[in-house]
Amino acid sequence: MKVETKAAPPAPPAAPAVPPQDLSHTWVVAAEIQVEQRIASIADFRGSFKATAGQRVDALEVYCKGCRRPYDEVKGEDCAEKVDNRHLIGGDQSTRKKRKLPPPPTGTKIIPREKVQRRGISAYMAGVTRPR
Repeated sequence: MKVETKAAPPAPPAAPAVPPQDLSHTWVVAAEIQVEQRIASIADFRGSFKATAGQRVDALEVYCKGCRRPYDEVKGEDCAEKVDNRHLIGGDQSTRKKRKLPPPPTGTKIIPREKVQRRGISAYMAGVTRPR
C-alpha cells in the first residue's frame, strides 16, 4: 500500500528588501595643473589629458558634484540633490517671485502677434529651423 502525502504549497517569494537610499555627497576637486604646450593642446582638443605619475595637483576648490556646495559648508550632511532638487532651481516655484522682464529700449513699440512655433514638426514645416 502506498501512502500519498500532500506537500504544502510553496511559500510566496519574500519581497525584496529595499536598500536605504545613499544620500552621501560625491566629492570632486577643481584642480590646477601646470602642463606643457603639447599636453595643453591635447587637453584643449579632447577635453581631457593624462597626468604623469607623481605630479602635484593644486586643489582650488572641493565641492559636491550633485548639489554644487563647498565641502566645508555641507560636510556631515545629506546631499541636497539626492533629497530634493529644489535648491538647483531657486526654491519652490509656487512661492518664488517671477523674474522681472527688462524694460524695452526707449523709442520702441511692442506689436503683439501670433505665437511662433519653434519646436516640433510644425516648426520644421514652417521653415523656422531651416533656411528658406
